[in-house]
Amino acid sequence: MSSNPVAATVASLMPGAKAELTELVAFKSVADFGQFPREESEGAARWIADALTAEGFQDVALLDTPDGTQSVYGYLPGPEGAKTVLLYAHYDVQPPLDEAGWATPPFELTERDGRWYGRGAADCKGGVIMHLLALRALKANGGVPVHVKVIVEGSEEQGTGGLERYAEDHPELLEADTVVIGDAGNFRAGLPTVTSTLRGMTLVRVRIDTLEGNLHSGQFGGAAPDALAALVRVLDSLRAEDGSTTVDGLTGDSAWDGLQYDDEQFRKDAKVLDGVELIGSGTVADRIWARPAVTVLGIDCPPVVGATPSVQASARALISLRVPPGVDAAEATKLLRAHLEAHTPWGARVSTEQIGQGQAFRADTTSPAYQAMADAMAVAYPGQEMQYAGQGGSIPLCNTLAALYPKAEILLIGLSEPEAQIHAVNESVSPDELERLSVAEALFLRNYASDAS
Repeated sequence: MSSNPVAATVASLMPGAKAELTELVAFKSVADFGQFPREESEGAARWIADALTAEGFQDVALLDTPDGTQSVYGYLPGPEGAKTVLLYAHYDVQPPLDEAGWATPPFELTERDGRWYGRGAADCKGGVIMHLLALRALKANGGVPVHVKVIVEGSEEQGTGGLERYAEDHPELLEADTVVIGDAGNFRAGLPTVTSTLRGMTLVRVRIDTLEGNLHSGQFGGAAPDALAALVRVLDSLRAEDGSTTVDGLTGDSAWDGLQYDDEQFRKDAKVLDGVELIGSGTVADRIWARPAVTVLGIDCPPVVGATPSVQASARALISLRVPPGVDAAEATKLLRAHLEAHTPWGARVSTEQIGQGQAFRADTTSPAYQAMADAMAVAYPGQEMQYAGQGGSIPLCNTLAALYPKAEILLIGLSEPEAQIHAVNESVSPDELERLSVAEALFLRNYASDAS
């Protein structure tokens, strides 16, 4: 790959890229300001704004979005009459979870066994660096042949919709001919992949109340209705015996007709314990890309340590429901809430609250931009043909952009291949993937400009 001037330039920039990613990962930019200081997110936003300014971007701005977070915007003009490409990433990250489970501190980028470990290294601070590397490589080899807009979101992981609402209120800001979303990933490391579908998501909080207050389990247990036991019954109703998601009225038998996911490879990628079965029916690809999937994200109840012998008066849970393209997330939310209410036992009082929501997305893979990306990836990954895969996660902004700019082509690439373990402890990025995808993005911009002309 080094025989290509763009690739050679990216290779020479990798030491600096590691230093920059180290600085960016150091910000504890979790957009939940009840857990992490707002100053950490604001510091990351300013770092990105300064980086864009240093690259010659104009109109660099910290956008105050309606959810109380900041997104970073910049515009780099290209040749007169050129196409406009919007490059997207996000700088907010998931909480580190159990820091004791990390082999090295989560907010200190650490190299180990050929990978760079740290929260956000792949999802999605590495995506910010990928965009910068691609643009620097083009500037060093003849210039950037398109107009470039960059938008880096500050609350993608929270699903609170700040950037979506801002974009709807300022529709001219992010308008582009093509959008490259740098928040997906290859099917596996070394296999160039574009993500053609995303599942949508809804978040619902359910609360069950049965008593005015907790009661002594010896004195009242056996007759007094236990709110925690009622909640367990409700949550169990969301799955069939084989683990398939069962929400009343929600279809769950769609099939995926693209790239398939071998069962044993999935077990390895997901680190499923020996002897533990996979859940659901159909192929793995059906289950994770084409069908609904419910997950209990958290339960409010007494911890084991310090628990008292009490019948619980109240219990809460936060539930995520992923829905595939073709299923309206708003309708899925209604069905989920109705299911929770219908399956609450013993006449217990139940309330549900929608916390967040995002629609599913399906890309038009027949568009010219996809051919430009396929040609670019063939150079960045010699001997490999670009693959199309789904992704179980959600990027709500995709649907907002598709609705605002129906003629825009939207491509999803990124650094979140299975070994990256995004959202888990010991998240990491492969520097090889960062290098190759930066080359691919640079060559894509060049190919796309050439095709357009």
